[in-house]
Amino acid sequence: MDLTLIGEIMAGAMFLGVIGMLMLGFPVAFTLAGTSIIFGLIGLSLGVFDFSNMAALAGRYTGYMTNEVLVAVPLFIFMGVMLERSNIAEQLLTTMGKLFGNMRGGLGISVIIVGALLAASTGVVGATVVTMGLISLPAMIKAGYDPKLACGTISASGTLGQIIPPSTVLIFMGDMIAGMHSQAQMQMGNFAPSAVSVGDLFAGAFFPGLLLVGIYIAYMLFMAVVRPESCPATPVPEDEREDLPREIIVALVPPLLLIIAVLGSILGGIATPTEASSVGAVGATLLATLRGKMSFAILKHTAHATAKITSMVFVILFGASVFSVVFRQMGGDDLVHEFLSNIPGGAMGAMIAVMIVMFVLGFILDTFEIIFIVLPITAPTLLLLGVDPIWLGVMIGVNLQTSFLTPPFGFALFYLRGVAPASVSTGMIYRGAVPFVILQIIAIVLLFIFPGIVTWLPDQLY
Repeated sequence: MDLTLIGEIMAGAMFLGVIGMLMLGFPVAFTLAGTSIIFGLIGLSLGVFDFSNMAALAGRYTGYMTNEVLVAVPLFIFMGVMLERSNIAEQLLTTMGKLFGNMRGGLGISVIIVGALLAASTGVVGATVVTMGLISLPAMIKAGYDPKLACGTISASGTLGQIIPPSTVLIFMGDMIAGMHSQAQMQMGNFAPSAVSVGDLFAGAFFPGLLLVGIYIAYMLFMAVVRPESCPATPVPEDEREDLPREIIVALVPPLLLIIAVLGSILGGIATPTEASSVGAVGATLLATLRGKMSFAILKHTAHATAKITSMVFVILFGASVFSVVFRQMGGDDLVHEFLSNIPGGAMGAMIAVMIVMFVLGFILDTFEIIFIVLPITAPTLLLLGVDPIWLGVMIGVNLQTSFLTPPFGFALFYLRGVAPASVSTGMIYRGAVPFVILQIIAIVLLFIFPGIVTWLPDQLY
């Protein structure tokens, strides 16, 4: 049998083997690396893999550790954890609840707005879902909200940190797509390609993030009209509303200033994402200090949580590098390129196929796992077919946001289950997430039909 064909069959089997091992519950990073090494040894015995290719890993790992763009990841995580510890979410939720409480669905709208603000200032999905679940879910249930609607609103709003900048997912994708875009352009004969940066992806994700927020609010208003009993008003006594303007200023101004300082400096071209992330980390620390929440214990907790989350992400990245080397050397790239190039519809047909695969994988894998496994395999071919790199990155980001909401392994659902009262069943949480998954699919379709929603702002800014 032809060695090329054997290699491609091995590459496909390795991809399926990794998915199967992950479904059995083995640790992600070790599954990626271990399964790849096993298939590499089998490939070595069959003559379709040379283990000397593993030497490339040293250069890759050194590149990750010296990459200035990726320095932004731990700094943004530090900023998010520090803000979560400063109880900014609690004050925002309380204030927004008073502001919108007199209208049906007002409490749900408050949760969505606060989720968007926390996404733009923290970007830590787990912390956002847990915090809003602890504060908002009991209040929404007490106010008479349908538990399914309340759970879905909190889970979906908490995942906005995946797409609204500063998103760590966009940082990794921006760095990966930048290199792939340059290589694709050179293969097509363009030896002076335009650069793609993390800032481009941040700008591209700005309006899609607002689009999702708008769709969520529209759905809440729709429910208020169609099923008013599912989201009743929560009238606020007049004496509590007297001081509301001052409370709004106190609750909103500090996080808005931080958002403007971080995102404004990136989008305005004043600072790189790495430089802006350091501003965000320092700003979050100052904000916590001004609110009287700073102590050595909180600083220690924040540093420990930052190190833990960052280590988890980078260990997965290192494991995915082993997978990528073995997959490519056994001919997996050629297999994927041939498959996507022959799909009816050209570039758009290939894009739809990749989006469907990523969406399905979101039911069983985490966002970072999908990015590190699937993006290096599919993005080079899509870029060679002429897909806009910024549009590609944002489309993948919005698509993978649904992975937090799709059972059985939707992490936002797990986070909420951990803090939800016993009266709220796991089935209620899962059923509550379904309408918001559909809303996200609608958003993906809109971005597919109107790519200018993604590309207009980067074109204007850069």
